[in-house]
Amino acid sequence: MTLTAFNWPQLQNGSDIRGVALEGVEGEAVNLTPEIAQILGMAFVHWLSQTLNKSASELTVGVGRDSRISGPTLMDAVLAGITQMGSNGYNFGLASTPAMFKSTVTDGFNCDGAIMLTASHLPFNRNGLKFFTAQGGLGKTDITQILSLAAEQAFEVAADPGQVSEHNFIGVYAAELVSQIRVAVNHPDHFEQPLQGLHIVVDAGNGAGGFYADQVLKPLGADITGSQFLDPDGTFPNHIPNPENKEAMAAICQAVTQQQADFGIIFDTDVDRAAAVDHLGQDLNRNRLIALISAVVLREHPGSTIVTDSITSDGLTQFIGDELGGVHHRFKRGYKNVINESVRLNQSGQESWLAIETSGHGAMKENYFLDDGAYLISKLLVELAKSKMAGQNITDLIANLTEPQESEEYRIKIQADDFKAHGNSVISKLENFAAQQSDWQIVPNNYEGIRIACSSPSEQGWLLLRLSLHDPVLPLNIESNVGGGVASIATKLASFFQGIDGLNLPSALGSS
Repeated sequence: MTLTAFNWPQLQNGSDIRGVALEGVEGEAVNLTPEIAQILGMAFVHWLSQTLNKSASELTVGVGRDSRISGPTLMDAVLAGITQMGSNGYNFGLASTPAMFKSTVTDGFNCDGAIMLTASHLPFNRNGLKFFTAQGGLGKTDITQILSLAAEQAFEVAADPGQVSEHNFIGVYAAELVSQIRVAVNHPDHFEQPLQGLHIVVDAGNGAGGFYADQVLKPLGADITGSQFLDPDGTFPNHIPNPENKEAMAAICQAVTQQQADFGIIFDTDVDRAAAVDHLGQDLNRNRLIALISAVVLREHPGSTIVTDSITSDGLTQFIGDELGGVHHRFKRGYKNVINESVRLNQSGQESWLAIETSGHGAMKENYFLDDGAYLISKLLVELAKSKMAGQNITDLIANLTEPQESEEYRIKIQADDFKAHGNSVISKLENFAAQQSDWQIVPNNYEGIRIACSSPSEQGWLLLRLSLHDPVLPLNIESNVGGGVASIATKLASFFQGIDGLNLPSALGSS
C-alpha cells in the first residue's frame, strides 16, 4: 500500500482519529503506522497555522499518550512531523486526554495545539489521535479537514526544523487538582490534607490514571491502600479500563468491599471518563453518577439545566426536577453532542452547568466544558470530605433517587446495504405501532430515535429505539419499575418486529 493511495477518511471516527496500530489480530490490518502518524502531525501543524494565522515556526504543540504499547513509537513519529514543519514539540509522555487540553490554557505552557494518542477503551492493538486548541477539542469537520490535508501532503517542510523538549505536565495538572480540592473543602483542622481519615481505592485499569492515587490523593492525606492496576500496561492484563464494563466495575466494587474503604474510583484508559463506588461497595455510575454530580452542581447553581444523553431513566428526570429543582434536558447519545447542546443552551440564555453521558463523560461549564474524569471525581471528593465532617455519607445526596427495578440494552443488527435508511424506516414503523397501543405513549421532546412510555401495570417503564451513531445497529433500551416488566415490554415489541425484514434480532425479541 502506498500512501498516495491510502484511504485517509477511514481513520475518522467522529471527532477522533482511530486506527489499528499493531499486527496480530486476525482480520485487522494495520492502518495507523508511524509514517501515517508523522504525516498527521504535519497536517495538524498546517491546519493550526491556517486556523490561528501564525507561521509554523511560531507554534508549539504538546503531545501526550496513554499506556498503549504503540504509544511511544507513534508519539515519536507525530513529534517528528511537528518539528519537520518548523514547530516546537513538547513531549509530555504518559498523560491524560483532559490534561492535554489543559496544556493549551495553562500559564507557562500555553500550547497552540495539543495531541493525545489514545483509543479510549478499545482493544490494545488500536490507537488514535485527539486534537485540541485553547477553544477545546476539534470537531468532526476539523478532523475531516486534517485528513484531507494529510491526503494532499502539500506541506512546506521547514529548512530549520523545530525542537522537542520533555515536560512532566501530568504533574502540573495533578497539582492544580490538589489545590482546587484544598480550597473547596477548606478543612478547619487540616487544610493541606482535607482527605485525612478517608480510605480511597483507585482502579486505573493499567491505563493512564494511576497518577491520581499518588499525585492527587496522597498529597491530600487519603489512605490509598488497596488501590490496584495503577502501573501503565498497554496489554491491559487485568480488565478493560472502562467504567461501563461489568468486569471492570466488579473489580473496583470488590476492592472497596475487601478494603472496607470509604470510596472507590475507576477511570477509563485516558481519564476522560470515570465512575465511583460508595462505602458499601455499590457502584456510582450511569444514572447514579449523574444524580450525584447533579446534586452538587444544583446546590452551587440552583435551577440549572442538566444535559444528558438519551438513555437516562425517568427516575433521574424526576430527581433532578422534583428533588433538586433543576431542569433535565435529555438529548442525543455521543459526548460531543451532549456537550455542544449544553454550550448551545447557555448561548441561548438557558443556564446549563453540566453536560454528562451515562458512559461517564462529564463536562462542566466551570471547567471549559471539558469531559474530564479526574475533575469530575475531584468534585465528588470535595463532597466526600464535607460529608465526613458533617457525620454523613455522600450517597445521602441521592437517597431519594428512584432507580428502575430492571434495565436491559439489546443491539439489533441491521442487515441492509443502506443501514441508515432501513434503521430510520424501522423507527418510523414503530412510531405507528406505538400509536395503536392503548397503554403506550410516545414521549415528546425526544431528540433521538423514538422513546415510548409503557404504562400498563405489567410494564411500568419505557423503551428507546435509536440508530447507532456509526454502526449498522439499532440499540434498544428498556427499563421497568416492576419485576418482569422488561420481558413484558420485549414481548409486545416481538410482535412488532415479526413483520420486519432485514434485522438480526436477539432471542428476547423473537429471533428463532
